[in-house]
Amino acid sequence: MELIRLLEKTEFQLIKGDIHSKVSAIVFDSRKAAPGCLFVCIAGTVSDGHRYIQDVIAKGASVILVQEDHIGGWEEEAEEEEGYEIPDGVALVSAPDTRKALAAVSAVWFDYPSEKIRVIGITGTKGKTTTTYMVKSILDSAGIPSGLIGTIEILTGKRQIPASHTTPESYLVQQYLAEMVEAGMKACVMEVSSQALKMNRTAGISFELGVFTNLSEDHIGPNEHEDFEDYRHCKSLLFSQSREAIVNLDDENAPYMMNAAACPVRTYGIDSERADIRAVSITPFREGGKLGVVFETEGDIHFPVKLYLPGRFSVYNALTAISICRHFGVSGEKIQEALLSARAKGRVELLHVSDDFTLMIDYAHNAMALKSLLSALRVYKPRRLICVFGCGGNRDRNRRFDMGETSGLMSDYTIITSDNPRFEEPEAIIEDIRSGIEKTDGAYTAIIDRKEAIRYAIQHGEPGDIIIIAGKGHEDYQEIKGVKYPMDDRVLVREILEEDALR
Repeated sequence: MELIRLLEKTEFQLIKGDIHSKVSAIVFDSRKAAPGCLFVCIAGTVSDGHRYIQDVIAKGASVILVQEDHIGGWEEEAEEEEGYEIPDGVALVSAPDTRKALAAVSAVWFDYPSEKIRVIGITGTKGKTTTTYMVKSILDSAGIPSGLIGTIEILTGKRQIPASHTTPESYLVQQYLAEMVEAGMKACVMEVSSQALKMNRTAGISFELGVFTNLSEDHIGPNEHEDFEDYRHCKSLLFSQSREAIVNLDDENAPYMMNAAACPVRTYGIDSERADIRAVSITPFREGGKLGVVFETEGDIHFPVKLYLPGRFSVYNALTAISICRHFGVSGEKIQEALLSARAKGRVELLHVSDDFTLMIDYAHNAMALKSLLSALRVYKPRRLICVFGCGGNRDRNRRFDMGETSGLMSDYTIITSDNPRFEEPEAIIEDIRSGIEKTDGAYTAIIDRKEAIRYAIQHGEPGDIIIIAGKGHEDYQEIKGVKYPMDDRVLVREILEEDALR
């Protein structure tokens, strides 16, 4: 493809070379540079692509796209590099924002796939992952085959790809959407993170629906958001590129999001009588080792819903999915049927180990998420609420103290274990968690080996107990000293049951 064609939606300046240069590929990772490629220099939080210009030229790149405020900077850094220059035959182009430019050229490269598939973007602090799976389940069952881009995985209809970010880099988003179009998908449901919106990973995508779940203090700190206002503003950017918005009217930030929406807005909620779709008569239930909730919908639609997922937050997730799928004209019957079996790996995921007590896996890996989960489970009046968790190494130590204190206050018994220790010693992390628990009267024990900690919880489970294995959720590895070893809480539970059955 000619360079001039790729740059048609980009503010650019040709500094050197031929605007009609042929481009064989678009690359933003210098390690993947190849002859004829266009290399987009991204100034990231860890590494700056401008530092690798010489490397990609040596690998045969035909076009270098730099950020205009970096022009000259990389030349100064490279003055001592003998023979360093942009050689003849290589075009040099600048743009005000190379992240935005990457999104624009990627959309052109893949022939604007978001115009050929109905894209649903879901943003918010909590609920995105479970809701995307609910929506996909409902749409698939209604004859609207759908792809998914999210925290756990990407499903294109051709491939299942483990996710490394909630929302991938813009080139990958466009690539995945193009694969979905080729595979015959009619819709794509996507988790849209605040970082993705801040860094223009979804720039150029026309979302048929932009959806807001809720907002609370999170992702504030170095390399993320400077304060809550920045976090909220970035979330609201989704609604400047959506054709219709769906908003949780119960959240105190709903008015802010609605004001940011330059499109029609529909609403849902539990407490807000003005919401277009509401949940009423919410009733938790327990069937053997299973937990769930039933409720009625009212407002624009009327039908009962049963979920084999616990808690008020599950009702909100279901309301979000119902509101989205109503837009697609899915019948109440199809929605009811699909929600009965909708699941997200590692999100209040119930594993049947006994009819006497309940065991579940959840990704709750900070105090806020753990508090929300434990509060929801208290509604089921368990005989004991038992929490098995650890904390990641080389992360904010305050998280350990806070999670320990939260579990000590809200659980009946805590089993502290190892999570991803990374380059720290598991014993040191456990000691920090222990110090948080000891601010409370909560009972606890510490078992470093995660499998043995889970075994202890299962073997000591009593009728009426609810056991939560928290922190890792969908993760299928344990990171120790820079190496990721296979470890999946679901697999550990299965192995424990099989081993104990043989004794």
